[in-house]
Amino acid sequence: MPLVSMKDMLNKARKEGYAVGQYNVNNLEFAQGILMATQEENAPVILGVSEGAARYMSGMKTVVKMIEALIEDLDITVPVAIHLDHGSSYEKCVEAIEAGFTSVMIDASHGPFEENIATTKKVVEYAHPKGVSVEAELGVVGGQEDDVIADGVIYADPEECRELVERTGIDCLAPALGSVHGPYKGEPNLGFKEMEEIGNQSDIPLVLHGGTGIPTHDIQKAISYGTAKINVNTESQIASAKAVRDVLNNDSEVYDPRKYLGPAREAVKATVQGKIKEFGTSNKA
Repeated sequence: MPLVSMKDMLNKARKEGYAVGQYNVNNLEFAQGILMATQEENAPVILGVSEGAARYMSGMKTVVKMIEALIEDLDITVPVAIHLDHGSSYEKCVEAIEAGFTSVMIDASHGPFEENIATTKKVVEYAHPKGVSVEAELGVVGGQEDDVIADGVIYADPEECRELVERTGIDCLAPALGSVHGPYKGEPNLGFKEMEEIGNQSDIPLVLHGGTGIPTHDIQKAISYGTAKINVNTESQIASAKAVRDVLNNDSEVYDPRKYLGPAREAVKATVQGKIKEFGTSNKA
């Protein structure tokens, strides 16, 4: 099946009351595990790729070719989008689109509001004629993800969210409402009042960053308020690392990378399958 944008899958998810997971690709084994899980669960999927991960895998073109080959070799028939996670500039979004990404996030949330709108609108005007979906962010998601570092959480303003959506034509919105990248220190405290208000302003799908560690009841509540995309990376990374440690700690003679990266791939697959069930995405392809 050819790669698709995430627009239709997210609109369907919001309408039907579930969320599509964005699972980040960090290497070949992550890509394999994610795709195998989604195929078995008959679930649509968004493969998130940060700029740092793309550099690690040699570049955006390499990522796209790898995913396209895996879809063919693994006989993947569910809808798959490749999404630039936290695109740092208009130029990086263009680079991703030209490499074959079917969706991009422009993260201009750290600058002034009017600059965010101008940059986001510019990305939308480039992406939409090419059939590429666009995500934007308002507020500040805490923690660190690759090159993106935020010391604190700044909640998105509902009125600014409404204006950003109306003036840019984005396909989905990530309002920062208390989630963080990386492990949580204590219980997550999501701004559900603001989320409900933002969700009621339009039918645009909302995005929840920092999906690792959020309790299931909060996930379900977020979905009921319009969240249709939930990003997961840390949980897969932790499961993958644990699998590698277990193999190497149990056998100091192991040197074949397939012997420890194979279990890491299975750990990613199991993690993603669990999230698909939690998000209600099974059999939604």
